[in-house]
Amino acid sequence: MTNAAIIVAAGRGSRAGGDQPKQWQPLAGRRVIDWTVAAFRATPGLDRIVVVLHPDDLDLFTPPDGVEVTTGGATRAQSVRNGLEYLAATAGDASIMYALIHDVARCCTKPAYISYVLYEIQSQDTRAAAPALPVTDALWRGVDGIVTGTQDRTGLFRAQTPQAFVFDDILEAHRKHRGDAADDVEVARAAGIPVRIIDGSESNLKITHPDDFERARKILVNQMDIRVGNGYDVHRFGDGDHVTLCGVRIPHTRGLQGHSDADVGMHTITDAIYGALAMGDIGQHFPPSDPQWKGAASDIFLRHAVGLAQKNGFEINNIDLTLICEHPKIGPHAQPMRQALSDITGLSIDRISVKATTSERLGFTGREEGIAAQATATLVKT
Repeated sequence: MTNAAIIVAAGRGSRAGGDQPKQWQPLAGRRVIDWTVAAFRATPGLDRIVVVLHPDDLDLFTPPDGVEVTTGGATRAQSVRNGLEYLAATAGDASIMYALIHDVARCCTKPAYISYVLYEIQSQDTRAAAPALPVTDALWRGVDGIVTGTQDRTGLFRAQTPQAFVFDDILEAHRKHRGDAADDVEVARAAGIPVRIIDGSESNLKITHPDDFERARKILVNQMDIRVGNGYDVHRFGDGDHVTLCGVRIPHTRGLQGHSDADVGMHTITDAIYGALAMGDIGQHFPPSDPQWKGAASDIFLRHAVGLAQKNGFEINNIDLTLICEHPKIGPHAQPMRQALSDITGLSIDRISVKATTSERLGFTGREEGIAAQATATLVKT
């Protein structure tokens, strides 16, 4: 048994304004449809995802992995039926148990919320479940801009999607339905299927009018992909007359040992960025067994990590580094270190912190056998 989702995206959405249907309009760095599809792709437990498009729009959408496309009809109800029929015709031996049906214009839907709807249809003894919010505002009736009466709001709800159904039930209901319908709950109820109301979400808004784009943008910005990575590194002291920390040469009675220039600060920041990307550490990208990196300047490694972040669509938001040692004293050199890191990363200096602490004469750093460092880097998807 499999679970499927249908994203209805064949409408024209003229009330939203713009020179193209709302699903194709830009929103917070993506198109509306891209936000919606990404949320369903990130939802566990969905085996198939079908996007229903207008025949004229097929060349506007390249389906990502795991997403299928079929064409819609003249009405929303017909488009949903086309999606259901497509799933039924292509199911093969993998029969479909449950179907979620969602409007593409609800692009702020979160994977966790989709999972909640799926859980409600799977775990409860029900044939259909649909999210809704109770109406809390006063309701008026009006004609030509004049209030002509009031409406009791008791028992009234604002319907949302995704709406969840036993697949065979909703397919048969659509096959019997004539004409259009406001949503699939209307189709289900016309077929005698009881629909259980589950909790809706205020952030699950539907783009209908031009002002809704800004409301959706504010919600989506708060859903941005933010990554945090941590780095930790240690280098022991050896012979030498200076140490290099964050690209700054500091006179000292001993030097740091390492395969490269042993810049423990820059190494730690580099690992923090790799960590935020979930892409390993310096040793994986620049193996110490490779002689070409012997004595290499550590800015090579940091520039690589920054470039990798950019390649994967991330911007470094801030860096926080702590150097742990008794000597040399870091304070007098912190500002030049911040500037050097700013020059390498392209990050403004007010987003880079370099500070130091001692270990109160405890451990290897307290015995002045070496320097340790730890760093945190925050990355934001652009």
